Amino acid sequence: MAKAAQKITLSPSRDIPFDQLVLSQSNVRRIKAGVSVEELAEDIARRGLLQSLNVRAVRDADGVETGTFEIPAGGRRFQALSLLVKQKRLAKTAPIPCIVRDAASDILAEDDSLAENMQRVALHPLDQFRAFHALREKGQGEEAIAAAFFVTPQIVKQRLKLASVAPALLEVYAEDGMTLEQLMAFTVNPDHARQEQVWDAVKNSWNKEPYAIRRMLTDASVRASDRRAVFVGVDAYEAAGGVVLRDLFQGDDGGWLEDPALLGRLVAKKLQAEAEALASEGWKWIEVATDLPYGYSHGLRRLAGDPAPMTDEESAAHAVLLAEYRALEEEYAGQDEYPEEIDARLGQLELAMEALEQRPLIYDPVEVGRAGVFVTLDRDGSLAIYRGYVRPEDEPHEETAVQDGDGVDAMGQGGDVGGSSWKPSATPAGGTIITSGGQPIGADPSEEDDDGALKPLPERLVMELTAHRTLALREAIGRSPDVALTLLLLKLVTDTFHTSSASGSCLEATVRHVYMSAQAPDLKDSVVAKLVDERHAAWEADLPLGDDAALWDYLSVLDEGSRQALLAHCVSFGINALHEKVNPYGAGISASGLTRRMAHADLVARAVDLDMVEAGWEPTVDGYLNRVPKARILEAVREAKGEGTAQLLDHLKKGEMATEAERLLKGSGWLPEVLRRADLAAGDGEEIAEGQGEDAGEPEDVYLPAFLTADLPETAASMMAAE
Repeated sequence: MAKAAQKITLSPSRDIPFDQLVLSQSNVRRIKAGVSVEELAEDIARRGLLQSLNVRAVRDADGVETGTFEIPAGGRRFQALSLLVKQKRLAKTAPIPCIVRDAASDILAEDDSLAENMQRVALHPLDQFRAFHALREKGQGEEAIAAAFFVTPQIVKQRLKLASVAPALLEVYAEDGMTLEQLMAFTVNPDHARQEQVWDAVKNSWNKEPYAIRRMLTDASVRASDRRAVFVGVDAYEAAGGVVLRDLFQGDDGGWLEDPALLGRLVAKKLQAEAEALASEGWKWIEVATDLPYGYSHGLRRLAGDPAPMTDEESAAHAVLLAEYRALEEEYAGQDEYPEEIDARLGQLELAMEALEQRPLIYDPVEVGRAGVFVTLDRDGSLAIYRGYVRPEDEPHEETAVQDGDGVDAMGQGGDVGGSSWKPSATPAGGTIITSGGQPIGADPSEEDDDGALKPLPERLVMELTAHRTLALREAIGRSPDVALTLLLLKLVTDTFHTSSASGSCLEATVRHVYMSAQAPDLKDSVVAKLVDERHAAWEADLPLGDDAALWDYLSVLDEGSRQALLAHCVSFGINALHEKVNPYGAGISASGLTRRMAHADLVARAVDLDMVEAGWEPTVDGYLNRVPKARILEAVREAKGEGTAQLLDHLKKGEMATEAERLLKGSGWLPEVLRRADLAAGDGEEIAEGQGEDAGEPEDVYLPAFLTADLPETAASMMAAE
């Protein structure tokens, strides 16, 4: 016979007047150190009593209830209530919610008191962080939250900051996967993706100390104590839209400036303003640099200037300071040491006199006209100006007069023999030349590439160009079943027979659609995009999508040619020949993987005989020419139309050059190296045909720019070209 489960009966609750309650001697909490009732009293006054008191009826010697109740569990709450009664904020007879334990219970009063203190579980810190966040989300301010829970506003800000860490990392912390100190370190940078990236990099590392996490999260930022930040000022940086990362949990020396590019522009702008102010002094050149290299003045002659004399007011002020200084020295000459206040005053007088004695140097105006100035930052972020340096090419040179005949007018035989015949270099007509890194400041940014050097293509442009190529490869693979099958087999064989994961293939074998994050605005309207979309729409109309059984039957009876065509189309959507930024923290593609991807893409391009010209790509102003240096534009015209045509554009400004180049390159078949086929090379190893232009091998034909032929009849233009 089964034993019936015993039913649980809870102690009843009732309101008992405060003056009928007394603290029980059975309460196990004896030590009062660190236990405060003042804050609890204020909390009860604000929100009321959240927990009832646990009480027992007090009986006399005969076992008769006296009408008084003792409190074995809830003594701190009772003391807080007593304080409110003493302050006359709570009536002596106010009803207090209580749980009344039956006097006949087998549970001892000490048992209740001990259980109440031991069975309670402290709130997990993360729950507290989230609770503060919820209060703020519901309209409660940081000051109000701090006042309600008797903490400082700074602590509330810290808790809210912890709650703003990436949810994935909060879950790691909740499962004891990281320490509270590590979680604090992640609050330095609000970027959740960056936080998760750093955690992925350090979680299995031997070094995942909080300082290492902070360093990784701020490695691309600039400390507020950096001399560039000091020079510009954090307030000016924030006023310009810059963001400052702060660490609320430890000294951060002012934080970190998150936008180094913006800071660099502000530094350059302020240095330029200082240089422009110096130009009024008449210097021939001013070189502006955030950092001057060691030996920056090597080979330059330093001008020797004379200190500027003091004005009458400055001389009088200096005399007053000196008189006071000497009077104090004389007054305290007999003492072993100066009193503290006298010693401080003497130091102030010394600094004031030194400021007057440090005179600016005055240079010979003729020398100023050929000399220059360096404007830079000192190590403490202050402006540093170094005046009076003459470059070798600006030094005066004596002119030797060589005359015919007997040379009676030769140097040293006539004229002012004792005088020098050299003439100082004149200041340029445009005034002082202000440069940075050797390049004029304030010039049109589009003209910055006039040195003729071929610089690497901008990374964003390379990403857009490879997006064009990826889409063209996708279209070509979609109509090349044999190549698609070979490509798929290559990927599967590589994955099967390589013990380590081989990354960097240009095919995602799972046929995960590759999104082209960087693409030109006209990519969706290109020829290959329309071909891919049309083919996809045709297959989509035929396939019984949404019903796996019907799709299985459809594919099973599909003829071999159609099966191969469908395979090729599906494989084509996995093509990824995109250039991407290499991620040094492990997420994304590695440098070696990117190299392998591009080499793999070249193999596929060769197999499908890819021609980006036929795919519809052309060098337009917006798509290419206006986004590369002038040297690149001239290189393209030179390769497509010959040296003579390129020389006709050499003097044009960037915008005009790009417009003329677009017209000249239209239909030429020229491609940038990113879009060229690596296998199309001449016997000597140089690239030909695709990417070189149709007419590169005919230097005798000069194609005139539009501005030279606009007003001429066709015959006249032909004659000019022939000449």
